[in-house]
Amino acid sequence: MPYFSVIIPVYNRPAEVDDLLRSLAEQSCQDFEVYLVEDGSTVRCEEVAKRYENRLDLHYHYKENEGRSIARNYGIERASGEYFIFFDSDCVIPKDYFKTLKAELEREPVDCFGGPDAASDDFSDVQKAINFSMTSFLTTGGIRGGKVQLEKFVPRSFNMGYSRKVWEKVGGFREMFSEDIDMSTRIRQAGFTTRLIRDAYVYHKRRVDLKKFARQTYVFGMSRITLKLLYPDSLKLVHCLPAVFVLGCIALILLAIFWRWWAILPLALYVVMLWVSALVKTKSLKIASLAVVTSFVQLGAYGFGFIKAFVWKILLGHGRDINEEIAMRKGK
Repeated sequence: MPYFSVIIPVYNRPAEVDDLLRSLAEQSCQDFEVYLVEDGSTVRCEEVAKRYENRLDLHYHYKENEGRSIARNYGIERASGEYFIFFDSDCVIPKDYFKTLKAELEREPVDCFGGPDAASDDFSDVQKAINFSMTSFLTTGGIRGGKVQLEKFVPRSFNMGYSRKVWEKVGGFREMFSEDIDMSTRIRQAGFTTRLIRDAYVYHKRRVDLKKFARQTYVFGMSRITLKLLYPDSLKLVHCLPAVFVLGCIALILLAIFWRWWAILPLALYVVMLWVSALVKTKSLKIASLAVVTSFVQLGAYGFGFIKAFVWKILLGHGRDINEEIAMRKGK
């Protein structure tokens, strides 16, 4: 029986799956099986999976399209490992990931865990800029595994794992946006422990199209209000900061136009701080400049999504039946 069962939902991403499976085949510790669950893709990755059948304990399954959470649960129900590990299909796994993770779990057992994400040297400049905007303390408060954090770490499904006993007590993912945060919250409420294993990181490609990136972060902002309705104590100040950023930008721009030009200086200072921080991290003038753009896209899209959902679901009262909405999506 393998120590780990890796569960990967996929939808129309054969090229990404190829990179992910290659990185898994090159792991220094091979004490794991892989369940690749194709969720009704029209561009399937079955041929890609076949190329790795002799290099991995790989189980490929194709099912009708029901959503990534249902696909993950489908894989869990068939897996045999002591721990379930979840990766997104756009991840690449460093070669010592499982060696590091197994050593950490044997040294200090824990029920639920996760790690941060990083940018690989071979990522494009846009991917590196997006990675900065999603991991910098200046944009996210370090809540995705940073060394300095404004909120306690919550595992996310691009790099997350939990034990079989968690599955037996808590169940699987529910089909909703931010399903990983919902899952982590349910695990915590059930009395299980959670840990950040910082050395068990993954390379996360993310969206390379700024329009798609904006759409993704916009949904993140909206889903934060859904989580607040499900778990009233889950909304923290750090989650509200992108909305404050949006409203603050609008206010400063209007003040600069209709009052004094120097009212824009706080925003200009923030731009400089972003650029310098990105330059120090990436050592690239181009990436640092792109990082300012991606950071504004991220904060702006998330903030607008948050504000819209807050007004619609809380102020106007349209979020009262959130549990029914999730149940309709076939979640547990």
